[in-house]
Amino acid sequence: MPFVNVKITAGASAEQKAQIVREMTDTLVRVLGKKPENTHIVIDDVPRENWGHAGVLGSAARKPVAT
Repeated sequence: MPFVNVKITAGASAEQKAQIVREMTDTLVRVLGKKPENTHIVIDDVPRENWGHAGVLGSAARKPVAT
């Protein structure tokens, strides 16, 4: 039983999330021969202020730098 946990920054639409679930499931079926009915995909929406990259919070990275 595959279990995939996808973490994305908040803001994706329900349609985009449905596409992620569909395409990840299709990939596991195609590549590993898994049954779709036994495949679980969980999407976690992470607020930008809780996401860091390259030593900077995502919320800070989007703010313009004061000059």
